[in-house]
Amino acid sequence: MQVEVDTGLRSGVITLTTDFGTRDHYVGAMKGVIATVAPRVDVFDITHGIPQFDVSEGAFAIAQACRFYPSGTVHVVVVDPGVGSLRRAIAVLAEGHLFIAPDNGVLSQVLEFADSFEARTIASRHGLDSLSHTFHGRDLFAPAGARLASGLPFSEIGDRVSDPYLLPSVAVTQGAGRVLHVDSFGNVVTSFQESDVPERSGLKIGTATVRLRTTSYASAPDGQLFLIVGSSGYVEVSLNRGSAADAIGARAGAPVTVSSAASVTVCD
Repeated sequence: MQVEVDTGLRSGVITLTTDFGTRDHYVGAMKGVIATVAPRVDVFDITHGIPQFDVSEGAFAIAQACRFYPSGTVHVVVVDPGVGSLRRAIAVLAEGHLFIAPDNGVLSQVLEFADSFEARTIASRHGLDSLSHTFHGRDLFAPAGARLASGLPFSEIGDRVSDPYLLPSVAVTQGAGRVLHVDSFGNVVTSFQESDVPERSGLKIGTATVRLRTTSYASAPDGQLFLIVGSSGYVEVSLNRGSAADAIGARAGAPVTVSSAASVTVCD
């Protein structure tokens, strides 16, 4: 692996992805720490709307967004139901980007699709002088990310990790996959690529089997569920001007399977 960031290459960018929401002071406190440690770094919010404690949704969000930032960006990802436990804090170098996160699988999709990666623990010396048991986003992840963005060589962040924790693969196996994400419109993003759904077949989620295929939301009949390849590259179950998730009761992690071949309508 080429460890380009150790040569001093930095994008000057940090992103934040959390399940903190925006009602409380938590995100603001993290930004304050970053501004103190790395005042010249630009901070961007990917999202703070990850469902609370939902590591799988966090894994999807960061994997989808990170590649649109410049090489050398530091991504701080805090979906951390195990804060204060023995779970590790890790830094990862993958595809020219740096990631700071709890070692709970929230980086699983980033690592699954990376050609190679290097993972290290985050030494406590890179955090604030006082490390709370409940807010490592502020006390450890934010300052460690800021130090990397300010020029700390990745090799100095901590010891190597050979076994970062990974969630189950998102790959479809023998026609079986799962829901990766439900967006705010109620679109149900599955783990299926278009090539995973044979012609004349559909997808089954719970008691619903969806066969109608379309290339745009507007071309689907109102009130009817349909399949579409979304901007993530995955097949989505959608409902024109409605919430597919509400209609079929789907949420992240739900099983999805290919239905048996049958007549399929395609709308262009």
